[in-house]
Amino acid sequence: MLKRSVDFALAGVLLAVSLPVILLAAVLIKLESSGPVIFCQSRMGRGFRRFTLLKLRTMDAGGDGSPITLGADPRITRVGRWLRRFKLDELPQLWNVLNGDMSLVGPRPVIPELTVEFKPAYCRLLEVRPGLTDPATIKYCREEQILALVPDPLEFFKTVVVPDKLGISQAYAREATVWSDLGVLAKTAFALLAPWRQPQCGASAFAGSCSAPALHASSDSTTRRAQVQPEFETSSTLEPAELFAAPQV
Repeated sequence: MLKRSVDFALAGVLLAVSLPVILLAAVLIKLESSGPVIFCQSRMGRGFRRFTLLKLRTMDAGGDGSPITLGADPRITRVGRWLRRFKLDELPQLWNVLNGDMSLVGPRPVIPELTVEFKPAYCRLLEVRPGLTDPATIKYCREEQILALVPDPLEFFKTVVVPDKLGISQAYAREATVWSDLGVLAKTAFALLAPWRQPQCGASAFAGSCSAPALHASSDSTTRRAQVQPEFETSSTLEPAELFAAPQV
């Protein structure tokens, strides 16, 4: 109850303060490309209940491709790159927090398909509301630059990044308190506003720290995935998440 009250109060204040930034970004988005300003995508929430996540659109409207952004994605616009650099595209999710779909601090919400592939881990993680940030988000605050350095971004994402994020998020969720949440929010702001003081967020620094043989490209990718990932499942029943849907009323 206390966590929800803090979420509601802080999200309301932050949304009010950030409205001028959101409005300016909306104007720049419309000037650069046609399409909706707000990007809506289905994500999996607490108790495996789907909700519509809101973001400022950072890609060309109507573009096809993976619902996961991997590395230097050509669909990202010039304005979108600037918004993503400081995570300003995430500001509309403060409304998701006010609406009760998300928390300020919690594991990042992912597309439903990813929760199927890593179902055992998400069965535990989705006992809480997903959040805007958590320690895993801070570590991977430059995820796109990291993925741009590897030969197979999707493979690296699913065999290295996702399992590592899940482990970090699970460890934090077990010990989380309101005070630790406030600390995570402060560290997130620092990591975004002062990246030169946060070498662990740098792509080259991260790549250098991930030099174990198991992380390198291998002809036997199935074996490597089994070593890193606890369980891999697939499903043909889930519909692909829509990338550029108009805002839902």
